[in-house]
Amino acid sequence: MKVEGIIFSFFGIFAGVVALVYWFWAKDPTGTAALTLTTGLGLLVGGYLIFTGRRIGMRPQDLPDAEIADGAGELGHFTPGSYYPFFIGASAVTAAMGFVFGIWLVVLGGALVVTFVTCLVFENFWHPPIPED
Repeated sequence: MKVEGIIFSFFGIFAGVVALVYWFWAKDPTGTAALTLTTGLGLLVGGYLIFTGRRIGMRPQDLPDAEIADGAGELGHFTPGSYYPFFIGASAVTAAMGFVFGIWLVVLGGALVVTFVTCLVFENFWHPPIPED
């Protein structure tokens, strides 16, 4: 992950330099804001990949003498299908419709969004996966 992190970090730094040059040359706030957000995105992803790469160490694909069998085994835990994204989307639509029909609907939709996002985040803690042994 170290190589990917360096690539994303380089992209973020490059976008930052381009944003500075663009600001001084064009004086356009919209393009400068977009390039600044691109800088943040590149540095955010690059920093995460570098941090994670230090924590988990070398992967088989990072080693020049790795065999195919070195990558066998469990890759991690992936959550099963969930209905919470549907309810998050429906709640967000409810909150957005509140700007048309009344502020009380914004409050209700916002509370539902927070509730369902919390449920989605903690779903695996409430119902831990059963091993398939």
